[in-house]
Amino acid sequence: MKLKQVEKVHTIAYLTHFITRAFLIAVLCTMVLVFLVVSIYFGDLLLNTNNSKKAPLFSTYLIVSPSMVPTIMIDDAIVVKRVDNDKYKVGDIISFASTNSNYEGLTITHRIVNKETINKNNSMYTTKGDNNSTVDSTLVNTSSIYGKVMLKIPNVGSIKKFFSKPINYIICLVVVTLIYVFYELGRVFFKDREKEVEE
Repeated sequence: MKLKQVEKVHTIAYLTHFITRAFLIAVLCTMVLVFLVVSIYFGDLLLNTNNSKKAPLFSTYLIVSPSMVPTIMIDDAIVVKRVDNDKYKVGDIISFASTNSNYEGLTITHRIVNKETINKNNSMYTTKGDNNSTVDSTLVNTSSIYGKVMLKIPNVGSIKKFFSKPINYIICLVVVTLIYVFYELGRVFFKDREKEVEE
């Protein structure tokens, strides 16, 4: 009977240890990845402080229009990467500052359907939303483009809003710390329990 109890405690302790450790490793890897991306982002900003017209290396946007459905849905978050030297091509999905009088000042995310090269660093692009029946009425100049869509995160646009408040970073840190504390308390508890069973 005691042997079965010891085995049961061992199994529970092992599973708890494995799940908690896997979770903590995942959180650590995510934090390292975020740190690297933020470091690259701010490093790029420092290198390009003299070029105010240059878009940031990475930008994130929350989609609020159905114009790119089903490729990109409303409330999807997108990560846009700047592409230097006008290396955008037909088929790329880009985010750009609209020059259309009806949408002036807004950021639009549409697909390139045609490219007219002016010189090696400048082109005029025809764009179209995948869900739209016609192309956009105004052409897009290279200088108006923020970047190419590199990543889509479905239905998690709220993450950007969450992390826009510095206090939420502290909340995440507290949560991770509490998980680690509970993990250690659980480990001590199971060790004590195991000793009691063996005795």
